[in-house]
Amino acid sequence: MVIKVFLASSSGSTAIKKKQQDVVGFLEALKVDYTQLDIACNEDNRMWMRQNVPTEKKPTNGIPLPPQIFNEESYCGDYDTFFDAKEDNSVYEFLGLPPPPGSKEVPVEERNGNAHGEEEEEGEGGEEEEEEVAEGEIADDEATEGETAGDEAPAEEEEAVEETDEVTEDTRARAEEEEEQQEEADEDREEEDLQSEEEEELRQLEDEEEAEVQEEEEEDVEETQEEEAE
Repeated sequence: MVIKVFLASSSGSTAIKKKQQDVVGFLEALKVDYTQLDIACNEDNRMWMRQNVPTEKKPTNGIPLPPQIFNEESYCGDYDTFFDAKEDNSVYEFLGLPPPPGSKEVPVEERNGNAHGEEEEEGEGGEEEEEEVAEGEIADDEATEGETAGDEAPAEEEEAVEETDEVTEDTRARAEEEEEQQEEADEDREEEDLQSEEEEELRQLEDEEEAEVQEEEEEDVEETQEEEAE
């Protein structure tokens, strides 16, 4: 199985270059065999990538941006899904590869099996825990009856802590929202840059074709003049 990473070598977008370097650098660090396929210099690579990215994974304009990652013909994902897998320590699962011996990544089957085993162990010890909880509740009730009015101050402190937590959550939510808006703006700029690159390539091709046509016309004129001179 060969991992294919579709890149744009001549991309003018700094964000795209950084994402491409991040993917390639991480695969090399893991010593994963992969192949780089350039979509900027090879039209076949570009068309294959666009046709094989699933429709539901494409952006709204229908043009997927590099880097895009495949395992042979199977689509793995783009940079965002690769980054999530890296954060979750599940890159081999993302790539569709078995983790090597000694890897920290646990295969999906073993992970599910461990979870099932933990549930059974919890079920066996459930009755004992319930008895301990019941005894603890009785002791707590007895202790509560002996509490004095001096416990009101800690309650006020807890309310203040809760208010502080709410403010922190609101601040974090606003920061995440601003970060998402910034990422969307960056992606829009990347798409515009890539489209501009494609338009520039088309213009260059048209200019070359026009130049060839002019050369042919000039050659025809020269031949006609030579024939008339003879």
